[in-house]
Amino acid sequence: MKKFEYGKDLKKMGRLFGTDGVRGVANEELTPLLAMQLGQAGAYVLTKETEHKPTIMVGCDTRISGDMLANALMAGACSVGANCIYVGVIPTPAVAYLTRKYKVDAGVVISASHNPVEFNGIKFFNGNGYKLPDELEDEIEALIKNGMPGVKFPIGPGVGKIKYRTDAREEYINHAIQAVGVDLTGLKIVVDCAEGASFYTSVEALRELGANVVPIHNMPDGTNINANCGSTHMGELKARVVYEKANLGLAFDGDADRLLAVDENGKIVEGDEIMAIVGNHMKSQGKLKKDTIVVTVMSNLGFTLMAKEKGIHMEATKVGDRYVLERMREIGASLGGEQSGHIIFLDENTTGDGLLSALHLLQVMVETGKPLSELASVMQVLPQALVNAKVANHKKEHYMEYPEISSAIAKLEERFAGEGRVLIRPSGTEPLVRVMIEGKDQEQINREAEKLANLIQDIMF
Repeated sequence: MKKFEYGKDLKKMGRLFGTDGVRGVANEELTPLLAMQLGQAGAYVLTKETEHKPTIMVGCDTRISGDMLANALMAGACSVGANCIYVGVIPTPAVAYLTRKYKVDAGVVISASHNPVEFNGIKFFNGNGYKLPDELEDEIEALIKNGMPGVKFPIGPGVGKIKYRTDAREEYINHAIQAVGVDLTGLKIVVDCAEGASFYTSVEALRELGANVVPIHNMPDGTNINANCGSTHMGELKARVVYEKANLGLAFDGDADRLLAVDENGKIVEGDEIMAIVGNHMKSQGKLKKDTIVVTVMSNLGFTLMAKEKGIHMEATKVGDRYVLERMREIGASLGGEQSGHIIFLDENTTGDGLLSALHLLQVMVETGKPLSELASVMQVLPQALVNAKVANHKKEHYMEYPEISSAIAKLEERFAGEGRVLIRPSGTEPLVRVMIEGKDQEQINREAEKLANLIQDIMF
């Protein structure tokens, strides 16, 4: 019989929490045992101040390992006396919204977002629907590593129970429709659901608003999530929009907290452009609080130039929508997000929300009467090259400790100074170091990014 050991699976993963919760290969790094321990420690940390029996809402995306990990996590939560509400397959932003709406003590999503099917993840929301600050994640991790000191395991009526709900997704759809009231009659929209959590919610919401919806990749089977589809693989969507003579295409990721678009000519419209379109429209209506948009250091240089020209104040944070959100709350901003399509409308939800992003973008198209290609011209996207170097998880934060790598980075920074920029960063969710170069010559930056990524991989892998 396998021995039960607290903290054992942490040894396989290094630091447990990345920029978006806990991620790893399901059943290898992210095991049912670790999920149960996260349920125990997470429930304890997030509800220890409550004097009532706490309740945690749990949802997941469509990947096959979701039920296994969700049930393990809920078993752990119940073992420390918390009740669980399981809402099944549902977008991440829906869990954030419903956690807040129903005033439960915490929310959990089992998802690895845009990653392949073999990965999965666990991310927590507090009772107000916000992702956890680093200090709380550290507290959860320390509890697991140290064998759960001080945690009580009740017996009899003190054990928690699980309630199953199947209607939660309808409440999320209604919330999105009420938040952005727009008549989509006459618009033809191709929607790529990534075989993920938006397969029902996005299609149903757009149809209820009157759109002619052409859904693709909306038949998840547990194994096909993000497989050559969704916001990370947009070739098919681009071709389908042109073929269907559609007004635009919308691409979600696996858990539907991000959105990218395709204009009527089949050209990709990224997160920066969506924020520029919607942000300028909000500003013209006096709805862009502080005339500010919060982005990350990965945002295109073209966004900075657009903001300066349009009188929009831009705040840049480190990569991760959680850091964007923290800054938005600090300064009272209403719009922020990432180039990758995580866009936060803080007046309407507490996390990146693909459906809300889609409805806001469509609202601008309807109210201005302009096609997406014309709206996207509000900013010029400067050439960017992004290449990933595969690096072991426990090494990825230490790339600057290798003299050959740090020297190569310094030379590149000197070469592109004044005409672009070089940004190197470890991925918060995958065993990768990301190399991004921005400049005027696409071929040159592609070549240099590839060269540096290969160097990092050869030395560190």
